[in-house]
Amino acid sequence: MQLDDVVVLPGLEEIRAAAELIYKTMPATPQYSWPLINARAGAEVWVKHENHTPVGAFKVRGGLVYMDCLRRERPEVTTVVSATRGNHGQSMAFAGAQHGFRVVIVVPFGNSPEKNRAMRALGAELVEFGQDFQEACEHAAYLERENGWHRVPSFDLRLVTGVSTYALEMFSGCPELETVYVPIGMGSGVCGTIAARNALGLKTKVVGVVSSHAPAYALSFDAGRVIEHETRTEIADGVACRKPDVSTLEIIMAGMDRILMVDDDEVKDAMRAYFVDTHNVAEGAGAIGLAALLKDREAGGKRVGTVLCGGNVDSDAFAEILCGGVRTL
Repeated sequence: MQLDDVVVLPGLEEIRAAAELIYKTMPATPQYSWPLINARAGAEVWVKHENHTPVGAFKVRGGLVYMDCLRRERPEVTTVVSATRGNHGQSMAFAGAQHGFRVVIVVPFGNSPEKNRAMRALGAELVEFGQDFQEACEHAAYLERENGWHRVPSFDLRLVTGVSTYALEMFSGCPELETVYVPIGMGSGVCGTIAARNALGLKTKVVGVVSSHAPAYALSFDAGRVIEHETRTEIADGVACRKPDVSTLEIIMAGMDRILMVDDDEVKDAMRAYFVDTHNVAEGAGAIGLAALLKDREAGGKRVGTVLCGGNVDSDAFAEILCGGVRTL
C-alpha cells in the first residue's frame, strides 16, 4: 500500500454496530473529570478509563469485533497467530476463546512477565522470539506462512472499528473537548479516535503521543513517510514501535493535529499522578497521554481529554515507580 492510497475509516453506523456487539460482553467504560488532575493540569480534564475493561486495556474492543468478523467470514480458520507486547495479545486470547479459536501469541524475549502470565491464563499459547516487537511481528508472519494459520495484524480497520467505540463513548459523554491526547503504539487507538471524531462531526483536535525513546511515528509524521527508529523506552512498552504502519500514518496525517513526545521520566510522573490523584493504576503507555497533556498545558485548551488506555504494569516495576514520588509538574 502506498501512502497516498485512500483508507476509509468506519462511519457512525459502523461504530454503533460495533458498540452493540461489544456491549454483549462488557459495559461501556466510564469517563471522569478528577478534581486533583484538573488542578494539576490547570484545565478541565476528562479521563477515559479503558483500564476498566475485562483485560485492563482498550485493545479488547478491537479483538471482539475482529474475531466476530473472522468467525463469520472465515469459518475454516482454527488457529490465529499474532505478535504483541501484551495488551493486544490479551485481547486476542480473550476474544478468540469466545469464538473457539486456538490463539498463538509471539512476544519478544524479556517481555513483561505479568502480561505473559495474563495471556496464558486467558488461553493463549506463547512463543518467545526476537529482541523487540518488530522481530516478534516478523516471526508471527513466518509462523503464518509455515503453518497456514491466520495472522491477526496489529493494525486493521476491523480493530480500528472496535476501538473507535471507546472514543464514541467519550465524545458522547463529555462536554465538547478542545483537544484529546491519545497514545500511538501501532495506531488503532488514535485512528479510532479520529474515526469517532469525524463521524460525530466534532472540531476536537487529536494530538498523538509517543515516547521520545521510541520516536518512529513522530519522525514519520514530520517526514510524510515511514521512518524506522530503534526503541529504548524502559517503561512505555505499549508504544515501543520501531516500524510504523503505512495505513496508520496515512490516517494520522489526514486527521491528527500534531504529535508530542514525552520521555520516560515524564511518563513515570504521570503514572504516579494517576495513582495519587485518582487511585487508578496506569501502565506506561496508559499514562503517556496524561504526560503529554500536562506538558502541553498552555496549548491544549481549557477542556481537554485523554485515555488511560491500559493498567497492566508489572507490580514490581510499579512499586519502584511509586517510591520515586511525584515531581512538581
